Amino acid sequence: MKILVTGGAGFIGSNFVRRTLQDAYPGLEGADVVVYDALTYSGNLENLAPVADSPRYSFVQGDITDAAKLDEVIPGIDAIVHFAAESHVDRSVRDSGVFVETNVVGTQRLLDAALRHGTERFVHVSTDEVYGSISEGSWAEDRPLEPNSPYSASKAGSDLLARSYHRTHGMNVSITRCSNNYGPYHFPEKVIPLFVTNLIDDKHVPLYGEGNNIRDWLHVDDHTRGIAMVLVGGRAGEVYNIGGGTELTNKELTGMLLEATGKDWSYVDRVQDRLGHDLRYSVDISKIQAELGYEPQVPFEQGLADVVQWYRDNRAWWEPLKERAALA
Repeated sequence: MKILVTGGAGFIGSNFVRRTLQDAYPGLEGADVVVYDALTYSGNLENLAPVADSPRYSFVQGDITDAAKLDEVIPGIDAIVHFAAESHVDRSVRDSGVFVETNVVGTQRLLDAALRHGTERFVHVSTDEVYGSISEGSWAEDRPLEPNSPYSASKAGSDLLARSYHRTHGMNVSITRCSNNYGPYHFPEKVIPLFVTNLIDDKHVPLYGEGNNIRDWLHVDDHTRGIAMVLVGGRAGEVYNIGGGTELTNKELTGMLLEATGKDWSYVDRVQDRLGHDLRYSVDISKIQAELGYEPQVPFEQGLADVVQWYRDNRAWWEPLKERAALA
């Protein structure tokens, strides 16, 4: 099998690439992987350094909005796993244009290219944020989409396009929707790596509002293993939620990070809440459990401790990225 991984130099995509090339996923052993990435501010070839010498790995720099480039790359590809997206909510609040261009138009052009070249399988990677906010209970996959940020609206649009290509053209497309990811190689503008690296450097961290927003945390290894399960065994036209089963308020998470880095609450600055900030996300994962046997395997406390240590040990990786993010 030859797999094209869009956004494969990013946080989650690179984890999928590394683990695939390590033959960690049943049904994908021996697969060749082509990473297709525009290398914008959050894409980083250092994320792929552990597998860069694999004879089964190759890299193409390109944008998913570039139809001509896609036509060069996709012939001969058996499956596409589509991670490439603009994903930072705060950036989408400031300027939504690039989110619509990349997440909606880019996905449309990628789907069109896959259709033109007869690609057999397409997995579209999305987010629980497309559902909006839920005060109690958990979203099932048939929940109506009610996105509340420009980022999540653009992802909802790309989800609906992916679904339409199955319904209209019969493409073998599945969609995954994940909860909040954490793990190594996470770009340091996101909350856990931002807080950890700031606290390691004896700097303050910003906490939105009262910190009452609730998120379900999912280790990136569990997420990409779920994606691999969907790629191998998921049904065409179906959506699969992938969650970690650890719901925390942002205040609770901040407290855990302060403890892990030996800091106290004097390092926390309360900042004005984000516009349109969703209060709670929670996904029902019973469908992927029943159909594909998925279960999250990384206990949050251990996963978080490992992540904090990883950032302590890998300053050379994250320090230049924080400088880039400040300028982006």
